[in-house]
Amino acid sequence: QVQLVESGGGLVQAGGSLRLSCAASGRTFNSFVRGWFRQAPGKEREFVSAIRQDGLTYYADPVKGRFTISRDNAANTVYLQMNSLKPEDTAVYYCAAKREGVRVNFKSTYEYWGQGTQVTVSS
Repeated sequence: QVQLVESGGGLVQAGGSLRLSCAASGRTFNSFVRGWFRQAPGKEREFVSAIRQDGLTYYADPVKGRFTISRDNAANTVYLQMNSLKPEDTAVYYCAAKREGVRVNFKSTYEYWGQGTQVTVSS
């Protein structure tokens, strides 16, 4: 059974940091694109960041310069380091995986999803 399990969410004050992890099991995702999306209450799930198997990274404009995605293929895990957090970053964060290809910022192209982890940033 393939699973993606997020961890590291929580409550933090504005300006603080969190590091999310997404551990995969059931298959190896080393050749897959790994991504992070988020969904705030009443809003659509939106792209946050993605990393290709070769390490090429992508970021949504609102998080550029504050968030950093990385991956550890030996551990089958992807990380999202979130710094300088803002109240508008409050959302459920989901990790996802897709086979290599285009449109890494399109949620419809991702095959595997985690259950999400809540991130709440207080002002």
